[in-house]
Amino acid sequence: MGKTSKVFFVPARAEDGPGTISRKTAAAYLKLGLQDLLESEDFLALKIHFGERHNTGHVKPQWLIDLAHVLRKKTERVFLTDSNTLYIGQRSNAVDHIRLAWSHGFRPDVLDIPLVIADGLIGRDKREGKGEHGRVAAPKVSGAFLESDALLCLTHVTGHVQTGIGAAIKNLGMGCASRAGKLDQHSVAHPRVAPKACRNCGLCLQDCPADAIVQAEGHVLIDDAKCIGCGECIVVCKHGAIKIRWDEDYARIQEKLAEYARHVQAHFGKKIGFLNFLIQITKDCDCMARGQSRIVEDIGILASKDPVAIDRATADLVVSRSRGKDPFRVGYDVDWSAQLRHGERIGLGSTDYELVEIPE
Repeated sequence: MGKTSKVFFVPARAEDGPGTISRKTAAAYLKLGLQDLLESEDFLALKIHFGERHNTGHVKPQWLIDLAHVLRKKTERVFLTDSNTLYIGQRSNAVDHIRLAWSHGFRPDVLDIPLVIADGLIGRDKREGKGEHGRVAAPKVSGAFLESDALLCLTHVTGHVQTGIGAAIKNLGMGCASRAGKLDQHSVAHPRVAPKACRNCGLCLQDCPADAIVQAEGHVLIDDAKCIGCGECIVVCKHGAIKIRWDEDYARIQEKLAEYARHVQAHFGKKIGFLNFLIQITKDCDCMARGQSRIVEDIGILASKDPVAIDRATADLVVSRSRGKDPFRVGYDVDWSAQLRHGERIGLGSTDYELVEIPE
């Protein structure tokens, strides 16, 4: 066990209404002490998932109104942000991504905060670092995060098909990664080409840094011997013809996730905080383009400076409210604790926490 980390908790339910949840969100944030560290010239990134089209579980912009007001007292350079998705869809390029965020209410007239897609127009704006913990050789993080001075991670807690639970560590590690970084975490194999989808336009050939793509009859091919797994072909293909070979070793995925999270955390030092929303917790993540039912009753909002501690407290609260049954394991039978164990080993945080309830 590491040191004991504080996790602040305020009960909240969707039925409380957006005004009450907004007030509670700001109250939870102020317990972190991050506000005292912010300076007027700081770029403050609010990392959030805007929700896929038709998804209803994501954090609502109305829940953040009081928080936005509080943050803007310290710096006008606060902005909402996320990085583009690895899969092809409405969140895979900045233009469509921003329009989707607007459609879910993340507009200046609601929060008076601009919106920036962290890895640029099609996911190429990244910074490559040096891996230090065994699983990740060179973490590839979206540029806007590593150009910011402070980070507040706003996470809607869900289940997840590959990581078991999607909470602060996943939002920090996978969410801040560039598209190439997401590929790095999701796969240990090189991408492949779907011949029927390929238009043989040649765009991927021009952008492959390893000259690993060749034109065949009617479509292109990827030479595994030359491919370096950078993901550039996935980024530039406009037809979704480059496919990902998903890794099925869920412990390995979670350990990569934790290492990416640690890399991002190290950049910010003390100027980082986490808010987990345990409201409308669903079996699948907010990348699912549909409304989903709760798998447990609404619990509230957690706040901490420690991503491991807040996720441990999140899981403990969910299991306790489910009478000892783990709804995350019921969903996909994935041992989600691998990310916590590895996170603790590499200095991301501690599973030993003190839960401090904030008066409503």
